[in-house]
Amino acid sequence: MIKINQKVIDISQLNHVILSSGKFKILEFMDKYSRVYEYETISELEFELGMRLQIIQAARLLNKSGVKFATFKTSKCNEEYWRRTNKGAFELKVNVSPQTGIEDIFLNGKKYAFECATAIVIIFYKAILDTINEEQFNRLFLGLILYDWQYDQDLELIIHEGTDFLPGDCVYFNNPDYDPKTPEWQGENAIVLDDDLYFGHGIGIGTSTQIIGVLNSKRKRNFEKSSYLSNHIVGINFNHISNYRLKKFRKNSLVHHQFSDFSNLIVSEIGSKIYLL
Repeated sequence: MIKINQKVIDISQLNHVILSSGKFKILEFMDKYSRVYEYETISELEFELGMRLQIIQAARLLNKSGVKFATFKTSKCNEEYWRRTNKGAFELKVNVSPQTGIEDIFLNGKKYAFECATAIVIIFYKAILDTINEEQFNRLFLGLILYDWQYDQDLELIIHEGTDFLPGDCVYFNNPDYDPKTPEWQGENAIVLDDDLYFGHGIGIGTSTQIIGVLNSKRKRNFEKSSYLSNHIVGINFNHISNYRLKKFRKNSLVHHQFSDFSNLIVSEIGSKIYLL
């Protein structure tokens, strides 16, 4: 269910102003869940939809980048821009902008290798970079470090439990009987791309059945439990990032239209629902 200004929205009416089929598909996910998604304005909702498409785009780009899967012990980075620590973390070098460091991962992926949690954080950074002003991005994430789920406080991720998986969310596939010799396969962080379609670094793009199949092949002997999609969901705090939003998403974005482009939009309130004409 979706509410704007405390009123339930009839999403069939939003198709007139949300031209992207990708955006409308996310709306359909929101509408079918019992969870209430509340926004103060239509613009606030549209910003989140646009950013979710950016996350999906960033995940697909990372999948094509040539980046390899690795443990913290065997991780690697482009030493022109990053310094690898003994723990396997990547520290941005002095005088290198966060923008340059993040973009290089997608441009020179073959020079990088890391595990799935770091991959998710990188995807979130890339989506934000393609959404906000570059100077703002560099200021917010100055001194960037990439390591597991450690991230800059200005990233502001939101964690909750549920089954209301939306495209652009990060979910977790748990592998309870993983082989202790390969602890990197105790689970897989994955970005939701579509209905039962996910990107998990080290596995690639696949359905839940396919990802579970890969994890099940990494279990210890005499295993008892199958891998499964957990209820753990991680996402960006879109309201926080919207404070730094561009008037338009970048040219390489999947999103090309804003609600503000429709100056002739008429809002009609009937009962508890809002209709857009």
